[in-house]
Amino acid sequence: MIRINICVLMSTVLLFFFNLTVQPVYATDLDEATRTVSLDSNGKTIVLTPEQVKRGKRLFNNSCAQCHNGGITKTNPNIGLELESLSLATPSRDNVVSLIDYMKDPQSYDGQTSIAELHPSIKSAEIFPKMRNLTDEDLLSIAGYILLQPRIAYEKWGGGKIYY
Repeated sequence: MIRINICVLMSTVLLFFFNLTVQPVYATDLDEATRTVSLDSNGKTIVLTPEQVKRGKRLFNNSCAQCHNGGITKTNPNIGLELESLSLATPSRDNVVSLIDYMKDPQSYDGQTSIAELHPSIKSAEIFPKMRNLTDEDLLSIAGYILLQPRIAYEKWGGGKIYY
């Protein structure tokens, strides 16, 4: 009995100190510069609102994280959601507009073939029910969240098995 109480006490103390040293990042804590992401391939930018960031996180976790947890791609670990992989795709997917286009009608990495029957999208919402009710604003929030993560999670976003 005493042994169990000591273990509980030690666990509680360790958890307390862990919470003191590791602070989560909340959307409201992010400054405007951090929330600014690339809008299109012409160099325009958009400042995401804290609400869009929170919504993007929730929607990403609900609709995308099963295969893309932490920015990885479980079906192809060589291509993740980090900016380098997104920018090397054809067409480049390192901005909000191109990510929205991809979520509506996904193309292979080289841009040659539609993969809508394999990858969840608005085009294939009858196959992937989680995509059915997503609006353009929802897609903007998800795309913004994806582009924001390298600034928050740094090398962990898309870092693969090392981190997740």
